[in-house]
Amino acid sequence: MTTAVPESAVPASSLAPLLSLRGVRKSFGAVDVLKGVDLDVRAGRVTALVGDNGAGKSTLIKGIAGIHTFDSGDYTFDGRSVSVSSPRDSNALGIEVVYQDLALCDNLDVVHNMFLGRELKKAGLLDEDTMEKRAKETLAGLSVRTLKSVRTHVSALSGGQRQTVAIARSVLWDARIVILDEPTAALGVAQTEQVLLLVRRLADRGLGVVLISHNLNDVFQVADDIAVLYLGQMVAQVDAKTVNNNQVVELITAGRSGHLGLPGTNGGMPSLEHADGTGQEAH
Repeated sequence: MTTAVPESAVPASSLAPLLSLRGVRKSFGAVDVLKGVDLDVRAGRVTALVGDNGAGKSTLIKGIAGIHTFDSGDYTFDGRSVSVSSPRDSNALGIEVVYQDLALCDNLDVVHNMFLGRELKKAGLLDEDTMEKRAKETLAGLSVRTLKSVRTHVSALSGGQRQTVAIARSVLWDARIVILDEPTAALGVAQTEQVLLLVRRLADRGLGVVLISHNLNDVFQVADDIAVLYLGQMVAQVDAKTVNNNQVVELITAGRSGHLGLPGTNGGMPSLEHADGTGQEAH
């Protein structure tokens, strides 16, 4: 009998990207926010997107989500070139974004929040039984055990539980990529641990996960790949096992660390297979 190898155990360089951006640019008036950014997101792996404030992280994610349209560059999903000009387009591909504000309604219960805006109906009425069943199945599939009842109002949930509901809502709709914007911000130690375990479970289920975070401890705990933005440029995307905290900090603050990052003034992004300390860079 052949044992399946988890995708996260396979070298990133051997996996075809589920989402691939090449040379994407975005300007607002005279301000160039994204300057030819490359990014790969692979199924079954957590890709941490890091960078200082103003590096372009939010603009990049909003471009992927269709809130902003990239001015130029190639957007490839599952091996084919696509055009994404609205959130509806990205949702149709299976891309879901959990923003920092979570967009939850305190006066609604867990079920109604998970189906908010996408309610199921039967004979013109809300199909409460089916929605509750699917909500429970989704939470169980993510091994969520911190919610006592899916009929609890969100106003009664802790910060970690709210984040769990928002993440579960994103995978309810056959998501293939989930983008998480600072999911552990303002959470305590125990709640942060719960959310990071959930992030890892998403990747273990075969989803591509993009984790935006300023907390490098969280990044190194769950990320397989680390992509670093510096002043609108992707200065490196590396296997997390090949770098340390200090190197990532240098990339974030200076755009370069040793052989990684900006070579002089030419720019460039080392490929995953060459970011292993050998001193080689992709050309």
